Amino acid sequence: MAEEDVPRLRERQIDEEMKESFIDYAMSVIVSRALPDVRDGMKPVHRRILYAMFELGMTPDKPYKKSARIVGEVLGKYHPHGDTSVYDAMVRMAQDFSYRYMLVNGHGNFGSIDGDSAAAMRYTESKMSKISMELVRDLNKDTVDFIDNYDGTEREPKVMPSRFPNLLVNGTSGIAVGMATNIPPHQLGEVIDGVLALAKNPDISIPELMEYIPGPDFPTGGEILGRSGIRKAYSTGRGSITVRAKTEIVENKGKQSIIVTELPYQVNKARLIEKIAELVRDKKIDGITELRDSSDRNGMNIVIDVRRDANPNVILNNLFKQTALQTSFGINMLALVNGRPEVLNLKQTLEQYLAHQVEVIRRRTQFDLNKAEARAHILEGLRIALDHIDEIIALIRGSDTAEIARNGLIERFELSYDQAQAILDMRLQRLTGLERDKLEQEYKDVLARIAELRAILASDEKVIDVIQEEILAIKEKFNDERRTVISASEEHLEDEDLIPRQNIVITITHNGYIKRLPISTYRAQKRGGKGVQGMGTNDDDFVQHLFTTNTHHTVLVFTNKGKAYRLKGYEIPELGRTAKGIPAINLLPFDPGETISTVIPIECFDDDSYLFFVTEHGIAKRTKLSAFANIRKGGLFAINLREGDSLHGVRLTDGNREVMIGTKQGMAIRFPETDVRLMGRTAGGVKGITLSENDGVVGMEVVDENQSVLVVTEKGYGKRTPLDEYRVQSRGGKGIKTCNITDKNGPLVSLKMVADEDDIMIVTANGIIIRTNVDGISTTGRNTQGVTLIRVNEGEEVATVARVNINDDEVDDLEDDDEQEQPTSEENAE
Repeated sequence: MAEEDVPRLRERQIDEEMKESFIDYAMSVIVSRALPDVRDGMKPVHRRILYAMFELGMTPDKPYKKSARIVGEVLGKYHPHGDTSVYDAMVRMAQDFSYRYMLVNGHGNFGSIDGDSAAAMRYTESKMSKISMELVRDLNKDTVDFIDNYDGTEREPKVMPSRFPNLLVNGTSGIAVGMATNIPPHQLGEVIDGVLALAKNPDISIPELMEYIPGPDFPTGGEILGRSGIRKAYSTGRGSITVRAKTEIVENKGKQSIIVTELPYQVNKARLIEKIAELVRDKKIDGITELRDSSDRNGMNIVIDVRRDANPNVILNNLFKQTALQTSFGINMLALVNGRPEVLNLKQTLEQYLAHQVEVIRRRTQFDLNKAEARAHILEGLRIALDHIDEIIALIRGSDTAEIARNGLIERFELSYDQAQAILDMRLQRLTGLERDKLEQEYKDVLARIAELRAILASDEKVIDVIQEEILAIKEKFNDERRTVISASEEHLEDEDLIPRQNIVITITHNGYIKRLPISTYRAQKRGGKGVQGMGTNDDDFVQHLFTTNTHHTVLVFTNKGKAYRLKGYEIPELGRTAKGIPAINLLPFDPGETISTVIPIECFDDDSYLFFVTEHGIAKRTKLSAFANIRKGGLFAINLREGDSLHGVRLTDGNREVMIGTKQGMAIRFPETDVRLMGRTAGGVKGITLSENDGVVGMEVVDENQSVLVVTEKGYGKRTPLDEYRVQSRGGKGIKTCNITDKNGPLVSLKMVADEDDIMIVTANGIIIRTNVDGISTTGRNTQGVTLIRVNEGEEVATVARVNINDDEVDDLEDDDEQEQPTSEENAE
């Protein structure tokens, strides 16, 4: 075997080989496939598509040509990858919902926002769009470097001249090895204004640049919530923004509908509609009667019909929360700078683009200067020829060949080779007087052009002036209106002025159904009445929370797991008296097993108010109300619960009150709230009352010297006891007896402080509500059973008790007119 036929083997550590091979592959993906160049904002595949179309003459003023022809040209000459990658990239460049300013003008089926794929490349036709011509403008004037293609048989541009900032204008996304880029599109005129502002003031700050470029502008429109995410992304190169669909609530023939006219960027409309339908089918969103897509060529139009008794604002908020009507766009401004991936802030991105334009203008100017100087050189030779035309004609006629004549001209008149050749090529018509004048004028014009071009090259300011003039012309030609609205607030605020102020009753069932009603729905009745049907419930459900508030007040919701959430009164849907409500989980993001413990209406958050917490195991805690002023959407922890414990109740105080706690076995303790020191929001608390075995807290109240203590038992018995029968003790004791518990009246279910002018609402597990005046309830000692407040059937029991503060005149009004609005107490019920 010849020596050259022996295979050459080289020993190599496998880990080193794998490391080097992977790094080579990663860098190839990063540089040659997945990341855009900061100068023209294009990946290699996009650049090659546009260059191939430009070379094929597929300009906007020419007819369309088959997309397959373009793909074949790109594959055969420049892009040694699959045809799918090329065609998919070209399709996106032709989609008005993918590119803010389309770079390809497509003819045929190029897909839809519903996720429909484009027709095969053999069916569709394409050509360059008008704005894409600005990316390749002056490409043939040595403005950029050209490199060999993959097999060395062709040349392709390393970067496009890109006469507008395409990286920001159209954005990009891509996943490389170990890194990814996601740059949102922007409005052309705003980005150009930002470039010009940077050119005039290189020391401009990012906040000042944001006055010109306020934020992304997506082709599908929508609304960006807040500016903090934009500010962070523009300052650091990374950030996240929240984008919402554009919606409106319309009313037609007494029915309300939610109309969606714009979607967040890159949201699939068909998949979105399927998701909404799925949520309605699974009863995760209640109140939607019909869903239809009425979109056509004139624009998007998704119609969501709302049931008459449902609150469209609440449904819309749930759709924002549970569907792609609201999405997050993660900004990662990663691009190639001199062949290396870098994360750039807004100013750095514009600086790189401006530096590229300076180079493009300088190279183009130098190219034009060289061409003008070459023409001037030729014109100087022609002028000499015209001045000695008779002698030149004689010299040429006396020469045997063209080469002898050319050499004779060079020697006799000291001409260059090109000048002598131009004289030999000169037509006889140039000898006329008119042609002589044209030649002189052309020479003067060329000299002026040379002087102008040299002046540009000699002055950085003139280069910037040229960039400004040309980029402003692009803005004037292609600028359009901003499509995406940027709201000032991080949250989408409701216009409370459009929502009437109304005193309301809010009820919440044990299984978590919530609704609101005007307080006037409930009539005052005498003690011992049967009540009215206040809420329809299932057999295994009952009303657990009932309180009064106002539609414009904040409602703090505390759960058994010690978390706090917030709502506005009007965000809770108003339903009929017998309706069971909607699942509270549609309004609040509860965790599995999390249930509502206490709800408190708050008019304003101030430092002079406090929240007093009591758990089922008798642990107490006191915290400033202002600590709960800014509760995020997902809620926050209000108390650190011990194992096996849960939050029973929370009360609002002024910091100097006394607190009373009642237990299931009829014990009660009264102590100053200052016995519990002020704690932070997540503290665990201290012992408030010592419980006996199998006992638990059933009520806690802030003491009022002008009120008496009302207790209600499970079987509908109740009584009032004077406050002075409860002595003040220190926290942590067992307390004293407040009710004689027997089989007849059952365990305690509620302890409240009431005044003679108050009404109370007693709610049974089956949803029966009775409203009665406190002054009709007997006042007895602590160690008594009480009297019947509501007749309960066998197997039924009292679920909860609420207090309503109404004077006698208003009670009379209620009896005459059930629809009259009434003032409410600021206090809550369990």
